[in-house]
Amino acid sequence: MVFGRKCLERVTVLNFEVNLSFNYEEMSVIMVFDCFRSVLNLVWSIESCFLVVENIHDIEAEQLWIVGGGEDLPSDTNGKSANNNSLVVSFGEFLIDFVPTVGGVSLAEAPAFKKAPGGAPANVAVCVSRLGGTSAFIGKVGDDEFGRMLANILKENNVDNSGMRFDHSARTALAFVTLRADGEREFLFFRHPSADMRLRESELDINLINQAKIFHFGSISLIEEPCKSAQLAAMNIAKNSGSILSYDPNLRLPLWPSAEAARKGIMSIWDQADLIKVSEDEITFLTEGGDPYDDNVVMKNLFHPNLKLLIVTEGPAGCRYYTKTFKGRVPGIKVKPIDTTGAGDAFVGGLLSSLASDLNLFQDEKRLREALAFANACGALTVTERGAIPALPTKQAVLEALTKHHG
Repeated sequence: MVFGRKCLERVTVLNFEVNLSFNYEEMSVIMVFDCFRSVLNLVWSIESCFLVVENIHDIEAEQLWIVGGGEDLPSDTNGKSANNNSLVVSFGEFLIDFVPTVGGVSLAEAPAFKKAPGGAPANVAVCVSRLGGTSAFIGKVGDDEFGRMLANILKENNVDNSGMRFDHSARTALAFVTLRADGEREFLFFRHPSADMRLRESELDINLINQAKIFHFGSISLIEEPCKSAQLAAMNIAKNSGSILSYDPNLRLPLWPSAEAARKGIMSIWDQADLIKVSEDEITFLTEGGDPYDDNVVMKNLFHPNLKLLIVTEGPAGCRYYTKTFKGRVPGIKVKPIDTTGAGDAFVGGLLSSLASDLNLFQDEKRLREALAFANACGALTVTERGAIPALPTKQAVLEALTKHHG
């Protein structure tokens, strides 16, 4: 059995990419593996890992990976290169939402539930991709049917899922979400623990993080170890590689041990972010009762010296923006809400898709206002359908909505 000259040219060893060139027309299996053994000895002890190889006659880079200590997926960029200067990498939880088939009822009153993919960071990644951008997701799910379904949903939506990991002992997280008569939500979580909470720093795809133009995250992964350390490490890697750090706290109070723990945890990374998006309710919570409409409250408590942009979302009313040199408000688009799930994520995805292609938005108020109007429309269109990912709009739909609104 032999390998052709061009069969093996590159392999990713853990988080190190190693380029290999063979000048022989044919090499035996033993010769090739001896070459890899030499490389592996420089990177990681060969005793702690092993090679998994498929289709030995025609092996590609995607079919060769290292297994050891984590539950890795073979690289799957879904035909889109992750090496893109507008890549948005989203980090955090990915789970299954169970939503009542009828609105305005409690969980106990619901006649049935419909499953749907959920998790703010994953929603943002899908939104960016659906709007025509390039995105990737990093997180952990269970090695179960739901986890595999979620990985496939990312693939179907052209999101790079190579940063996903699978846990063999913890299940994919579940959340039952009630839709009240006004379209607002109430949550009941099953995470005791769930797989997303068990992501370890050693499982991070460092190469993928280093390629991010924007690295987006929330606060839920900060609740417990080991995922807390994994998030902090990922943020540090992204910052050192020059990425813009985007933070949406996405407060889910029932998941935290206490309100004080939530407040402290969310604020613990506040000064590391370049871009922060908060809702009115989150401002009231984080400032312990402060008026979310008071600019002085917002600037004094939430704007830090290194922050490039602070966004306050106001639901259907639109959003406010604050930078070091200017501030203002951009009105929203009026729609009839059916399900507000994912509206904030769609807003963030819309903003990041614009920002990834134009970092000058931070300094140009006119272009920033245009980007925020676009983001408002993304959020508005999302609430007109049930479910988050199914309702996320395309760029064409957003532009048509804006044209209709301003026309």
